[in-house]
Amino acid sequence: MNERLRHPVYALTAVFFLLNLAQKGSKVLVALTALELGANAFTVGCLAATYALFPLLLSVYSGRISDRIGAAKPILWGAMGIAAALTLPALHLNLLTLILCPALLGLGHIFAHVSIHNAIGFVSSSERRSRSYATLSLGSSAAAFCGPLIVGLTIDTAGNRAGFLFTAICAVLIAVPLLLAWRHLDVPAKSKTEGTGGRTLDLLALPDLRRTMLMSGVAVTGIELFSFYLPIYGKSIDLSATVIGTILSAYAIAAVLVRLGMSLLLRRTGAVTVLTTSLFVASLSYALIPLVTNAWVLFAIAFLLGLGLGLAGPLTIYMTYNGAPPGRSGEALGLRISANKVIQICIPLIFGGIGTAFGASPVFLANSALLLVGGVLSTLGIRGRRAGGGPSQME
Repeated sequence: MNERLRHPVYALTAVFFLLNLAQKGSKVLVALTALELGANAFTVGCLAATYALFPLLLSVYSGRISDRIGAAKPILWGAMGIAAALTLPALHLNLLTLILCPALLGLGHIFAHVSIHNAIGFVSSSERRSRSYATLSLGSSAAAFCGPLIVGLTIDTAGNRAGFLFTAICAVLIAVPLLLAWRHLDVPAKSKTEGTGGRTLDLLALPDLRRTMLMSGVAVTGIELFSFYLPIYGKSIDLSATVIGTILSAYAIAAVLVRLGMSLLLRRTGAVTVLTTSLFVASLSYALIPLVTNAWVLFAIAFLLGLGLGLAGPLTIYMTYNGAPPGRSGEALGLRISANKVIQICIPLIFGGIGTAFGASPVFLANSALLLVGGVLSTLGIRGRRAGGGPSQME
């Protein structure tokens, strides 16, 4: 990446930080507020699934928009939508606004999220792309640390409405770094003319993309369920909102540390191998959670989970961008999110029913098994590629 392109990467990272601060904070808010209003674990699972509704339906479309008109306008549209969604519960707090909030937040988030990742790819050279995605992921990690912690403190000191207002302000502030990078975020000329035809599902015929999306779905499910079910488990063992937010932030601390070494890990071993290892570590972490009630031990387990899944997001995004045909990177990134959302909608509903019937512990064990199966399948895939004549281009 040359000097001219450093500016948009850092500006986009600032945008991504604020975007994730609003989203991560809202998930803690929605879960804890729903519990205070008398909702059960199944209802919380339904709220978790609602975040994924519009991303499931519109992620591919948002990727195509990013491929055609650039990233700046979709990011701004998304930020304003997120701010509006979070303002609703701040003005009138009830179960209806809690349902509307994650649904509308998901709508705004998908346009901003896909466009930011597509923009990072097309403002970065191929040699620096992995480092650019690692830099972007640090913004997400910082937000994952700050969001739950600040929101937890805000709930305990000023109440739930103040928490929603704080996250809405974060979404509005996205406009500041975005305007600084605006002129860099037009689509390169080749993206307007190459690879814009064809069916979206044809992308799944590409072996690398198909494998990446499978791995991504399993990993993202592990990340998302932790955000929603750790508060339920924490409440069941009488932890305060501040302590729960601190435990969730331990994941972010570990994710920051492991992402700092992302480029080094990719040089030493393949991206798929690193991701496979992360699934096994995450599986172990999930299996340990139901065995523990001590807050400090839960903090340590959350840290271990962060080491395991901290690279899952940036790695699968990097692999998806590299594996996409020219001019269809946004579409491929959108398809990746659609695949993730199918799992994210189904799994919380299924696990929410399990949680209602048996408590939070079986949810963690079931997700541990899912991550373990993902790691095993990935291991078999790596062996198959090596037996077939060498590593994948994703390696």
